[in-house]
Amino acid sequence: MCGITGQFAFGAGAQPVARDALERMGEAIAHRGPDGARTWVSGCGRAGLTHRRLAIIDPSALADQPMSDPGERYHLVFNGEIYNHAELREELRRAGRNAWKTDHSDAEVLLQAFAHWGIDCLSRLRGMFAFAIWDSERRELWLVRDRLGIKPLYYTRHQGRLLFASEIKALTADRSVPRVVDETALFHFLSFLVPPAPHTLFAGIRKLPPATWMRIGEGGETLERRYWDLLEHASPAPPDSEERVAGRLLERLEESVRLHKVSDVPVGVFLSGGIDSSTNAVLFSRGEASPVQTFSIGYAGDNPSYPSELPYARLVAESIGARHHEKLLDQGDLEAFLPQMIYLQDEPIADPVCMPVHYVSRLARDNGVKVCHVGEGADELFAGYPAWDTMAGLERVAALPGAGLAKRAGTALFAPLRSGLGFRYEWMRRSAAGRPIFWGGSEVFTEPAKFELLSPRLRAAFAGRSSWEEIEPFWDRFRRSGMDQHPLNWMAFLDLSFRIPELLLMRVDKMSMGVGLEARVPYLDHRFVESALAIDPRLRIRGKSLKYILRKAVSGVIPAQLLERPKQGFGVPLRDWMHGRLEGLMREAIDAFCRGTDLIDAAAARRVLAAGSPEQRWSLFNLALWWQRHVDA
Repeated sequence: MCGITGQFAFGAGAQPVARDALERMGEAIAHRGPDGARTWVSGCGRAGLTHRRLAIIDPSALADQPMSDPGERYHLVFNGEIYNHAELREELRRAGRNAWKTDHSDAEVLLQAFAHWGIDCLSRLRGMFAFAIWDSERRELWLVRDRLGIKPLYYTRHQGRLLFASEIKALTADRSVPRVVDETALFHFLSFLVPPAPHTLFAGIRKLPPATWMRIGEGGETLERRYWDLLEHASPAPPDSEERVAGRLLERLEESVRLHKVSDVPVGVFLSGGIDSSTNAVLFSRGEASPVQTFSIGYAGDNPSYPSELPYARLVAESIGARHHEKLLDQGDLEAFLPQMIYLQDEPIADPVCMPVHYVSRLARDNGVKVCHVGEGADELFAGYPAWDTMAGLERVAALPGAGLAKRAGTALFAPLRSGLGFRYEWMRRSAAGRPIFWGGSEVFTEPAKFELLSPRLRAAFAGRSSWEEIEPFWDRFRRSGMDQHPLNWMAFLDLSFRIPELLLMRVDKMSMGVGLEARVPYLDHRFVESALAIDPRLRIRGKSLKYILRKAVSGVIPAQLLERPKQGFGVPLRDWMHGRLEGLMREAIDAFCRGTDLIDAAAARRVLAAGSPEQRWSLFNLALWWQRHVDA
């Protein structure tokens, strides 16, 4: 795991890439790679690459990057892990590629695979990755992001060159790169807590979508392709008994956990006390010669909005004989972390869970662990959210004969009350328009509420538009696919394509890499995802049992008390903390943002502060702090 950056000067009359500029970009993300730094500039001066290393697999100096192939044609910087690198190395050797300089570097395997198979090598990779390859013969640059978007990759075209990096701060280390708010990204941020790819909140700075490669030619011409589509690889499985389906599911999860253990440094597990992380910890512990290290976060004091999960985490840790570590946080820890949080985020990730993810990552790093398994993805794969059951029920009702007329009549009748009805009206409006109710698992403002919040100028600029424009391409792909059109399949596909890569995985990447810790996600191994989504969606929820088939698969694996307890997501007691000093900080930051920009209506923002949900207030606070740190400053 590492941080990567680089530049490509294209077109006639391009000025050579400067080594000191590349090194400044690398310094901006030094936290991602505290184990070493190297910079390479091509002989033609057109391209330069910088790598900050967090040594995980083959920590020898021979595996340092940027790395070149034996023929010096291809030059690589790579962030991530290739879990099947040993098998690929053997395959490449059988194909006649025998010039290796390392013993078991997965980076060298990736480089040799690209040299041998070209971009088609991606179909063979099992892992998480963002990488860049400079082809010195064709003078072209390749940028690639993994299938599920576990690793980030940003880029911008500026003054005749393309700059790319693992984090935006490396791009803005070049002071000539403008820091201007992208107003379209802001419009969608208010709906989804994050700007959807390829947008960022910086005008002109983009993020490469998941499962995508981009090739930039010698003259700056660009070709972009999606190389993997979940909808094409999740064909419905043939009918079978629940017992056999559950058994195969557990086998595939065990395989994924084993693959994700590959490392030359200590690996631990984040343990929340829920089904997902507990299963992760138990499966990880199997076959280990020494106790697994587990790490948990709790909150000091009585927090009615978020009951402590630590007793459940301890129960699991004791059951596997883990070396268990805990840290209690309070409101003061959140306030103290705010400046660092905004710095690490680069752009708003309006989810307060960034705070505990940072602290649990620091806890792991302080105890000598450089890699941790996390449980992201299981709720989306197996319908772990209570709201999903509600949404699926609403979709079934909406499909009944005569429902369309009733929805249109209800939409007209309740239109004057839409602000007070919130998402209940919004769902009715969407359904009446023939659209799905579900637009992702992290909506914060309805479309009417968002327009009330925008400044008069932006209200006029976005008149007639909605954030459906970001959801519609996913809906069109889903409707055209051969996947069972069950609402739970739509929800899983959308969140795996949108919310998972842009919100959940980015909060994990930014917060863990901020302390030099690698986070791995066994539930998001692409083959496991393909097999999980091939399961009949009706096995995901049975009666009121969420994640029914996963619970059945891990029955007898984790303590029974965990299977019986209701869902409690990994969160923060924000509702209990939004008073006193934090409330004052929020008001001060949002007022300054409204005074300094023409983006948000000040009166509407004050109404949100007074009566909005904790999630709405936090999203505005996050936006205001980001603007102060990254734009106004």
